[in-house]
Amino acid sequence: MRITTWNINSVRLRKELALEVLKQLKPDVLCLQETKCPDALFPFQAFRDIGYKYIAVNGMKGYNGVALVSRIPFESESALNWVKRTDSRHISAIFPGDIEIHNFYVPAGGDEPDVEKNDKFAHKLDFINEVKHWFSANRKKSDRLVLVGDLNIAPLESDVWSHKQLLKVVSHTPVEVLNITQLQEELDWIDTTRHVHPEPEKLFSWWSYRARDWSTSDRGRRLDHIWVTSPLKPFITNSSILREARGWEKPSDHVPVTTELQLH
Repeated sequence: MRITTWNINSVRLRKELALEVLKQLKPDVLCLQETKCPDALFPFQAFRDIGYKYIAVNGMKGYNGVALVSRIPFESESALNWVKRTDSRHISAIFPGDIEIHNFYVPAGGDEPDVEKNDKFAHKLDFINEVKHWFSANRKKSDRLVLVGDLNIAPLESDVWSHKQLLKVVSHTPVEVLNITQLQEELDWIDTTRHVHPEPEKLFSWWSYRARDWSTSDRGRRLDHIWVTSPLKPFITNSSILREARGWEKPSDHVPVTTELQLH
């Protein structure tokens, strides 16, 4: 089972790039974030035309939005709300083999890493904490679970271009790293990318639009993740980041991240 996650930054604007990702990477399931699209306007047919017939969406106009685009059938589709907001940041479904995939778009958190001064940062920490408690209350370490998405946190020193310079920058602050580490420890989630490519190898999945030459300066962060619970750990065979996608015409600032689970 090949799973790809990608913050597409508008599925309607970048529909052709999504089709290119599917053709190149050939995932069984593509998990999208920031689709920025009401459900009725999602380009279902474009995906179905190339064999991705099973689609679940949780979108809204202009902001956020998540989707599962699959060539294998799934059931028990669910979209949960978090921190008492209906803002299209989660969708899940159960795939063959009782594999439950949860696709998240975690709030970015604004610019100021201070919960007193910045409501967006407080929302981000509350969101992660609520997700942690939900999994603790509703799922077990022995369940076959996959958690993917733009988690908007680069937890490790080698997940950012400069650990020291980003310690006070939202996405790599100690309190965010603590929160996401606690979420990860709750069900002993395995970070599949780091399982295949351990530290200290530098790995990034996001480069700012502000960078004149993103590739040369290479000031990236690894914000996009694919985690699995321990029952799926033996099946992890590969993980990759499609860095070249950042250089495509009119790209997203994120690139696709893929993990392969050899289940058969």
